[in-house]
Amino acid sequence: MDTTRRVPLVYKSLKLDTFYCPDIIVNDVVIVELKAVESLTGVHSAQLLTYLKLTSIPVGLLMNFNMTLLTQGVRRVVRPDLYIRT
Repeated sequence: MDTTRRVPLVYKSLKLDTFYCPDIIVNDVVIVELKAVESLTGVHSAQLLTYLKLTSIPVGLLMNFNMTLLTQGVRRVVRPDLYIRT
């Protein structure tokens, strides 16, 4: 399990001098983004989706620890560009 990877930011083939730091990357298959907020918003999903696209990892989990039951604070995020719609 690699938990310290820094993801470079590339814009139009130009590598910028900044990095994204996902919370946890599990075997290059899942990114886990941890939060402790009142409620998860679209900004949190967009952040995780950006990490997924930059790393080419297909799926992520957004986990909010500020919930009575942890299962209420887990959201699965999948890259929509991986699926062909017919």
